[in-house]
Amino acid sequence: MKRLMTCIECPQGCSLEIEADGTRVISVTGQKCKRGDKYARQEVEAPLRTLTTSVLTRGLELRMLPVRTSKPIPKEKLFEAMEGVKRLVVTSPVKAGSVIATDFLGLGVDLVACRALNKI
Repeated sequence: MKRLMTCIECPQGCSLEIEADGTRVISVTGQKCKRGDKYARQEVEAPLRTLTTSVLTRGLELRMLPVRTSKPIPKEKLFEAMEGVKRLVVTSPVKAGSVIATDFLGLGVDLVACRALNKI
């Protein structure tokens, strides 16, 4: 099976052609740097995404706190992670970079605040 994609690892935006056998990459062509091959293999074999969303707050200056995962998580875990986010409520003031949930859903990543929020 052949698949086309645009590499997003550097400003060149190379057009990659990936030949794969199911979920295993056989070859990658079209990359102009080493990062293109690595990106294509990761994207086909085990895609990762950084989850960026908001968590509900109570008693703070905003009703929602923007958060993100500290590292990318497996793409297939995004919906499960969003269900986990829905169960969280932040009630204490936070600073940007504060950990809201440690080892979020056992994925080995933390859920981190993207901005500071104070009490009303």
